[in-house]
Amino acid sequence: MSRIGQQTKAVLDACVLYPTVLREILQGAAEAGLFLPVFSERILREWVLATAKLGPAAPVIAEGEAAALRAAFPRALERERPDIEARLILPDPNDRHVLATAIASGADVIVTFNAQDFPGHVLAAERITRRDPDGFLWELQSRQPETMARILETVRARAEAISGQPQSLKPLLKRARLYRLAKAVGL
Repeated sequence: MSRIGQQTKAVLDACVLYPTVLREILQGAAEAGLFLPVFSERILREWVLATAKLGPAAPVIAEGEAAALRAAFPRALERERPDIEARLILPDPNDRHVLATAIASGADVIVTFNAQDFPGHVLAAERITRRDPDGFLWELQSRQPETMARILETVRARAEAISGQPQSLKPLLKRARLYRLAKAVGL
């Protein structure tokens, strides 16, 4: 398991950008300098397209959020590398671009829910690890509890402002499948 730190480069797979709460926590941690995010235009496109199941307005909103992410982290955007993709073998060929992004950027880790799509031996050969977002954020929480507490409160307050109703952090984290993080912050 890699140790997460300020200089850790982490590719954020589309599946961890799609849930708003999870994306906002990851973005907050990156803005606080807890890790260096990496993504590609294709990863961002996949995220935007995945939101279509929420209704016709969702991709338009997601495109705006993707633009904001690009603007917030201009150095995070890695160009696509079909030359690297061509040599990679993964269970799902549609995920080769994520690993190629990690290789091209010199990333240490891929943050994804899709463990089965990124076999450990393939990643190890490239000196990259795979982390589920809950474990990744749990580790950040264990190393920087005050910073993460501020980030989580900001995300909770934003969810409350958007919904117009009181929001408890525990249900927000559970819906984002961040069970260990919820436990670590005492929820």
